[in-house]
Amino acid sequence: MPRKNSPRRPNARTNQAQASTTLLRIIGGEWRSRKLPFPAVEGLRPTPDRVRETLFNWLQHHVGGARCLDMFAGSGALGLEALSRGAESALFIDQSSIAARQLKDNLTTLKCQRADIINTAAATWLTQQQAAEEAQYDLVFLDPPFRKGMVEPICQQLDSLSLLSDHAMVYIETEAELAQLTVPANWHLHREKKAGQVIYRLYQRELLS
Repeated sequence: MPRKNSPRRPNARTNQAQASTTLLRIIGGEWRSRKLPFPAVEGLRPTPDRVRETLFNWLQHHVGGARCLDMFAGSGALGLEALSRGAESALFIDQSSIAARQLKDNLTTLKCQRADIINTAAATWLTQQQAAEEAQYDLVFLDPPFRKGMVEPICQQLDSLSLLSDHAMVYIETEAELAQLTVPANWHLHREKKAGQVIYRLYQRELLS
């Protein structure tokens, strides 16, 4: 008697691969509505769509032609959004080799040649920088792991190394309980908002008189 075909059992390896990635949607600009995969790396939490939408509404007059630095890039959500909206270039920094590799693949998919990726920790990258003769970045995104005390030292280094243009915009995303943030004296709070367990701030750098 012929055997009936039994239902195919799910392939555990396939399921694991599917579970290890999720999708990032670009909100506006040239690549609007494009969906890109990013890995489920521990601690990687892309900035939510509604927060990105608010941020780039704040930045609408500052993105075109900007040189961007995305220091805890992860999925690359912020830097990719800026490139999509007309930023001149972006440097992505992330210590996860998995995240960096996927970001490189996504830039290839988008046929984008205006970006570079450095696979190292943000703090390590900063220690390798020398005081810049000419400001390098107009727009900086800082979305570090929460509750690690990373933000304030990095802000001071960015300014002291002269890596920022005269009126650079700096976006900082932190845990909501970090109510007070010490930044260089010439950074002025431009906008601030809370969303759930996250507080996000946008600063503008000014020349000291």
